[in-house]
Amino acid sequence: MLNPLFSPLGSLTPERSASPVYTNGKPSRRPSVSPWLRWAVHPSSSLKLLLVPIVLYINWELLSPYLVPGISNPFGGFFLISNRLPSSTPEQSFYGKSYQDLLFLGYNVVFFSLVRQVVAVKLSRRVAKYFGLKREAKLDRFGEQGYALVYFMVFGAWGFRIMGQLRTWWYRTEYFWIDYPHWEMTPELKRYYLMQIAYWCQQFLVLVLGLEKPRKDYWELVAHHIVTLWLVGWSYFMNLTLIGNAVFMSMDIPDTFLAFSKLLNYIQWERAKVYSFVTFIFVWTYFRHYLNLRILYSVWFEFELRPEASRIWKAVDGVYLVEWMRNQIFLALGLLQLLNLFWYYLMMRILVRAIVTSKTEDERSDDEGDDDEDPKED
Repeated sequence: MLNPLFSPLGSLTPERSASPVYTNGKPSRRPSVSPWLRWAVHPSSSLKLLLVPIVLYINWELLSPYLVPGISNPFGGFFLISNRLPSSTPEQSFYGKSYQDLLFLGYNVVFFSLVRQVVAVKLSRRVAKYFGLKREAKLDRFGEQGYALVYFMVFGAWGFRIMGQLRTWWYRTEYFWIDYPHWEMTPELKRYYLMQIAYWCQQFLVLVLGLEKPRKDYWELVAHHIVTLWLVGWSYFMNLTLIGNAVFMSMDIPDTFLAFSKLLNYIQWERAKVYSFVTFIFVWTYFRHYLNLRILYSVWFEFELRPEASRIWKAVDGVYLVEWMRNQIFLALGLLQLLNLFWYYLMMRILVRAIVTSKTEDERSDDEGDDDEDPKED
């Protein structure tokens, strides 16, 4: 029986719950972090931190007309996108980059820490217990994939919706470069992009704090996170959000199917998990390889479509596409594709072994590290 237990990207959520796991009313496996980072592992701390800018924002709105009239609210940048451009119209608003984006990023790193704890620990564990899972390692991992499913399903659908509003709809790659720089963003595109960056910053924080148990492909996962942060940071800074949206969507949609397949495996829905795994293979192949190779082709062969005036490095005009940037963009996307090919190779080995021998154990199975758990599962 096919067993889609492996995670070709590594788990994109921590292998161990970062908030206390309660057994018989007592907390266990509480991670040790600095008091300054309690918000990263305790949902109550992150919620309190998230409420502070909102309370300050409301107080400013109520009191500033009497105390400091005419001064804009300095706390909105934490949870509202900033820098509405003069080119906006009553029908359509446009936003540019701003230093306040850093406040928005920091706020949403805390936000994703809260969401991760609520979904992975509070909600998914209850679902797992409903389906009969009792071992702590299984409950943790079910929670991880529950969070992954929610995140990638929401952001995959959101990215799909945003691309539908752009000229790049369904990978019309020439529009990655035509009329560059694309520094005027719709409110939805800017919020989506910054929240994606915040998510990956939060995931990298998980690795740095050691909140997940290292796996056999730990260094590949670290490399993936570094390359991803490189791509999302540079693409936002260099006004390449259209190609960034295309890359995000090609990654998030297959990850949704991956998380769903793993959840079915945990609850042992045998036939459903086989169909889900086969579907996942096709979705991964199309999005992670075919579409990403189209993007790489565009970077190398359609780069010349950028306007002549943008072929300089001039920050004041938001243009950065000098000739050597072709190599820089291609290198980052190429490294990401190599990592995807590595995981694709592991997937194909499992698939071939399943067909030939009916054995589907993964070299880096999610059961790693379960030896310390009670081997009995009622």
